[in-house]
Amino acid sequence: MNYTRTLIAAAAAATLAVGAQAQTRGVTDDEIRIGGVHDLSGVFAAVSTPAVAGANLYFDMVNENGGVHGRRINYLVEDHGYQLPRATQGFNKLIERDNVFAMLLNLGTPMNLANAPLMERRQVPNLFPLTAARTILPSMPELTYVSFSSYYDQVAAGIEYLHNETGATNVCSMYLPTDFGEEIALSSRETAAALGLNFVDETTHRPDEQDFVGAVSRLRAAGCQIVTQALGVRAGITVVATAKQLGWDDVLFLTTSAGFLEPVAMVPGGVTDGLYATAGWQDLRARATEEAPAAFIAAYEARYGQPASGFAMLGYTAAQQLVMALEAAGPDLTLESFIAGMNSLDFDDPLLGTHINYSADDHQGANDIFISQVSGGQWNTVVRLSDDM
Repeated sequence: MNYTRTLIAAAAAATLAVGAQAQTRGVTDDEIRIGGVHDLSGVFAAVSTPAVAGANLYFDMVNENGGVHGRRINYLVEDHGYQLPRATQGFNKLIERDNVFAMLLNLGTPMNLANAPLMERRQVPNLFPLTAARTILPSMPELTYVSFSSYYDQVAAGIEYLHNETGATNVCSMYLPTDFGEEIALSSRETAAALGLNFVDETTHRPDEQDFVGAVSRLRAAGCQIVTQALGVRAGITVVATAKQLGWDDVLFLTTSAGFLEPVAMVPGGVTDGLYATAGWQDLRARATEEAPAAFIAAYEARYGQPASGFAMLGYTAAQQLVMALEAAGPDLTLESFIAGMNSLDFDDPLLGTHINYSADDHQGANDIFISQVSGGQWNTVVRLSDDM
């Protein structure tokens, strides 16, 4: 009898173990938990806040229509204020306590890189992080998906374009001494060398820095003609304004997708007129008369009572891609079926104005680079560069 009871107990334990293994983290019969660690109160709040709103706009629409295979999506967000210790706390909470299925739109190069080991250890996909650092994909190649070209490639394309168009030969850089800033500075140096240009000088800055008179004066005296930026949103605007106040009108400032925001273009008085940006997508407002952008702008403004932005668009399209992969994964959602679903995505996105596709060997959705310039209070596309063209 004791032997029989032992066999029964062992069989029951085995059954429970199999059931536990079959349960996909963050997934129940009626819910899928998704996490995001964002800057909602720091120097990149103008990026994260609309991105979260855009994602929730799409998720709410999906949930109101029954969810994905009967499961509603619950997007849980933590604020790090662009501080790495707070970001680590947020990642730990979402992954270890909230047990999310995947992370979506995490903001910040340092934050994503520092917490890649935790995501990999817990087998949590990192989807469309709000950073274009080229180090993001290699940090967790099997579980990371990015949508656009890297900061490095954006800067390289921008410098080459400005050199060809204007004849400028002296390159400089202003950047935060973080993984984000150092990638842009490195691209500035290496692109200048590759094109036979001069890398003249560089300055580094704190995230909360507000006075740039000294730095701008130094770069002007050094003879800089192209100045790449890897700064916070407000700081990037202040640098351009400072140069104009000092009468330095012939310098070409170049930012990346991190500074490609409508508020930058809309500063009153034309303060940022002439600023260039390179990014992996087209400006939303410049395409406001097209069908898909017009519909998104109307839906966003109806929901939130404020203008839609490019990063709201990125949040919306990231949520859309996530849902497409979940639908392709089928009702029996596992990590493996989700990855297969992601690798099956191949479509034209009329809202982004580009083609998106992934595969087992390529987790970067698009390779396009759009170069834009501020004029008349908005970003205007100057040229599109693509591997497909």
